[in-house]
Amino acid sequence: MSLISQNVASKIKNKNKKDENHESAVLKEKRLNDEGRESDADIARTTKKRKKEKDSLVEIEEQKEMKKLENFLFGSLYAPVEFGKEDREEVPNESQNGPALFFTDRSANSQLSVYEEDSESSDYMNDEEAIKQRIPVWVDEEEGKANINIATVNRLRKLRKEENESTISGSEFVSRLRAQHAKLNPGTEWAQLDRKDSTYDDESSDEEENGVVLAGRHKDSEQLGNILRTDEDLVVKRGAKLLPGLLEYSRLVDANAEDPSNGPINSVQFHRNAQLLVAAGLDRRLRFFQIDGKRNTKIQSIFLDDCPIRKASFTPDGSQVIVSGRRKFFYTFDLVKAKVDKIGPLVGREEKSLEVFEVSPDSSMIAFVGNEGYILLVSSRTKELIGTLKMNGTARSIAFANNGQELLSSGGDGQVYHWDLRTRTCFHKAVDEGCINGTALCTSPDGALFAAGSDSGIVNVYNRHEFLGGKRKPIKAIENLTTKVDILKFNNDAQILAICSGMKKNSLKLIHVPSFSVFSNFPMQKRNLEYPRSVDFSPGGGFLAVGNAAGRVLLYKLHHYDRA
Repeated sequence: MSLISQNVASKIKNKNKKDENHESAVLKEKRLNDEGRESDADIARTTKKRKKEKDSLVEIEEQKEMKKLENFLFGSLYAPVEFGKEDREEVPNESQNGPALFFTDRSANSQLSVYEEDSESSDYMNDEEAIKQRIPVWVDEEEGKANINIATVNRLRKLRKEENESTISGSEFVSRLRAQHAKLNPGTEWAQLDRKDSTYDDESSDEEENGVVLAGRHKDSEQLGNILRTDEDLVVKRGAKLLPGLLEYSRLVDANAEDPSNGPINSVQFHRNAQLLVAAGLDRRLRFFQIDGKRNTKIQSIFLDDCPIRKASFTPDGSQVIVSGRRKFFYTFDLVKAKVDKIGPLVGREEKSLEVFEVSPDSSMIAFVGNEGYILLVSSRTKELIGTLKMNGTARSIAFANNGQELLSSGGDGQVYHWDLRTRTCFHKAVDEGCINGTALCTSPDGALFAAGSDSGIVNVYNRHEFLGGKRKPIKAIENLTTKVDILKFNNDAQILAICSGMKKNSLKLIHVPSFSVFSNFPMQKRNLEYPRSVDFSPGGGFLAVGNAAGRVLLYKLHHYDRA
């Protein structure tokens, strides 16, 4: 073969290769174009599907927001909201909205992570476990090391549990302060997280087991029924002991501030309901006040034109007021009928004064101090003389005991007499130690103690049972007064004894009976009581009324007692 033919063949071969390469390039480009078109279509379809899913989710969120808004404005129009589930996102279902965007791996023997365990366990934790796991956020380590003296600071003395207690630890001090705050500011029971009503729980569980649930059932229906049956639980039962030293009290508006007297107040006394006070004096007016410690509204005033009043006293049943003076007669005022009756002179008696008297605790009898050692017994119902008792000396003071079955008396011979009113005989007589002339007598509400005052200012306190048994020594001789003792008065629980003399200014002392010590802060030195003429405690011990010679009735609130 020649050289020309060889060159021609090689050219033809190269040309064929170029054509083949060109065709392959064209086919490849065409295939790429086709694939590009297909991928663009897929992308468009995917984008469209995602947009559709996104629109559906937005629509679901809008519906949920509308439902929440409607429930908030108009109440639950749909299914009731479950706490903790209203904001939980819904995962789209694969069959409805295509493949899920994510999934939770529950492999590894279905063990949950620590965070998931904590979250699920917290959902099922009950209130009791939550309360038990509560711990203080911060604890002061210095509390246990500190020691606090609660006896030196006046406002901390109330935290003492015993009379001789002085120093306590810091932690104990904090706990007592918390207890005092809780006592002064009691919380509502329904707001307590750990509150349980066992009665209601038991009943409701029984009803649920039987398939019956009562709608609108009151949880405390049984307790409410018990309250309506009796008032036993409504009575405040105060068993705390009054501590000696300083008395917690405050001065209130005068009891007779709306109508002061023009003369000395010789008698003040609280009614058994603790809201009514009678004040009477030499201006011949009997005044009644409603005591609330703020206004003390005047209720009524009665004028007795022929009797300067020396004493006025409610009967224990609260139905009448007995009024007397230095006259042969006395008055009774019926609170129910608002009627005044004049009684006397007593048949067969020539007494010119009936100013000293006492009413028996059962309201059946009135005992008047008469002339020449006589004691006159008058029926409260008929107002007639039913008997007399005779002492050796002059009679100056009397006091009932043993629910009105016994009577104590003292007078000019310095002896204390015990009378049995059922037989009208004296069954015991003994000398009051150091007494020449007895001027005042008073028995405690339970009759266990009695106090006897004399013209020397000494007050002897006796245990009545020991005195009747032959013991002549008093438990305590109180020597804080220097002039004649005019008034002795125990309060309702016999923890306070008031002793008073009308012959000297500010001569009123309050005695702490358990320790027989005087409250050093009563009366205050800057406060002038003038000449005290009458004293009385309210039935619950919360109020103290003092009538003086200036025509005022001073009123005090004793903070130890909750009730008036």
